Amino acid sequence: MADSTVERLRAERRDTVAQIDTLSQVVDGIVTAQTGTATDDEHDPEGQTIAYERAQAGAILQRARDRLAAIDRALERVADDSYGRCERCGQPIDPERLAALPATRTCITCAAAKR
Repeated sequence: MADSTVERLRAERRDTVAQIDTLSQVVDGIVTAQTGTATDDEHDPEGQTIAYERAQAGAILQRARDRLAAIDRALERVADDSYGRCERCGQPIDPERLAALPATRTCITCAAAKR
């Protein structure tokens, strides 16, 4: 396994952890703001509701957590020497696919078949 791949995964992990920290603060801020308002903000003439903003930020936060889990799984595959092999068919994953999606677990054929 190329050291550059491991470093890229580690860098993506650091960036994702930082993003999770930032998003967690945003969600906490929205929750705090919601505490100081009326419980029904559905008819707020100034735009989006706090509940909507909270749901949106929460969804983005969950995607970041999912990405972190995928990166951690990729690092585990590096450690057990299975990185770069499709988890479904066992064939090598195209290097271009790994370059674009370093945490991917499947080759393009298996990914397309899953849809």
